Amino acid sequence: MNSIKILHTSDWHLGQNFMGKSRIEEHKAFLSWLLETIEQKQIELLLVSGDIFDTGTPPNYALELYYNFLKQLSSKKSLKTTIITAGNHDSVSTLKAPKQLLEALNVHVVVNGDEDENIIIPIKEADTTKAIVCAVPFLRDSVIRQSLGGETVSDKEKLANDGIKTYYEKTYKKAKELDSNVPIIAMGHLTTVGSRSSESERDIYIGGTLDIGGDYLASMFDYVALGHLHINQTVGNEHVRYSGSPIPLSFSESKNTQKVNLVTINNSADENVKVEELEVPLTKKLQVIKGDLETIKKELKAIEDKTTWIEVHIKDDNPMFANTEIRELASKLELTILAVKIEKSEKQLRAKELKAISLDELSVQEVFEKRLDLEEIENSEFKEQLSQIFNEVVSNLHEREQI
Repeated sequence: MNSIKILHTSDWHLGQNFMGKSRIEEHKAFLSWLLETIEQKQIELLLVSGDIFDTGTPPNYALELYYNFLKQLSSKKSLKTTIITAGNHDSVSTLKAPKQLLEALNVHVVVNGDEDENIIIPIKEADTTKAIVCAVPFLRDSVIRQSLGGETVSDKEKLANDGIKTYYEKTYKKAKELDSNVPIIAMGHLTTVGSRSSESERDIYIGGTLDIGGDYLASMFDYVALGHLHINQTVGNEHVRYSGSPIPLSFSESKNTQKVNLVTINNSADENVKVEELEVPLTKKLQVIKGDLETIKKELKAIEDKTTWIEVHIKDDNPMFANTEIRELASKLELTILAVKIEKSEKQLRAKELKAISLDELSVQEVFEKRLDLEEIENSEFKEQLSQIFNEVVSNLHEREQI
């Protein structure tokens, strides 16, 4: 039986600075585990669906992690091809720079999906094509829309939807023309209708969610490897999936189980696609504690793993006193509290997911992006240039802190 084994992952966010804390050890552990998994499971195709880095100007240690990982991939005998697509956090120039060099290692990097890039990638064994991958990255305005000037928000949303749908349809048609007898796999970096998000993703298109669902994508492709949302999930169809992030990227993800998807595609008619969710070992625990002073103190004392990063939500008649008491207790217990949020209503306390706003949970870049959004800058290229310059300044500061 002719089959292909695929590993689908995304949203690594290498270089993330989380409330002043580096995630380097967690990312090292994940990439090491990923290499072992590729070898143990005899993976033939690795798909990484965007947001490799957390910012457009990642720190040097993040770039080292990335390149060392790709170098080590070449020793995995089962692995035929690796395909990496850019996400909305990734810099086109950063990912594109070593593109030709990486192709010598059979690593294909697709950064923007324009006419200059070949996004149709056949996966071959000897002279036989085993599958075709339509490697669709995060599609920027210049690729999916002719013009945005003077149109209403609803017009822009419709253009985004129509543009992305048309892009996938044309891509699928090209793949079928190349070989209509093999499985066709798509990659993507977007938010789909019916999917679940966490607090750490940001809207990447006007209006946030596109009118594109899992059934629409499943009608064309045998498997769709999606990125951008950090929760491992299916979208309307078992074969349309997000892999989610390999480490929890915000406290809203503290209860998630991080996973990657192991996909086996057979060319037989019955059950030709099988997906197994592989759990990523947790290196650093994030924990949210909610309640009044006594409840929080009790829960802090019950924490056994001293490396846990903690976020506290206080609902107390004297929150400032409670805050001081909690921080002093945490210090005595040698625990690390990264954020304290003061809740102001009983309704919030009973809510399934507290939505308190705090600068603690926003990166410096995200604060800048939110401020930039208030300016309503029409020129998207100028806006992206401002973000790039700001990110470079922040990155240089982080580099100095590492020295």
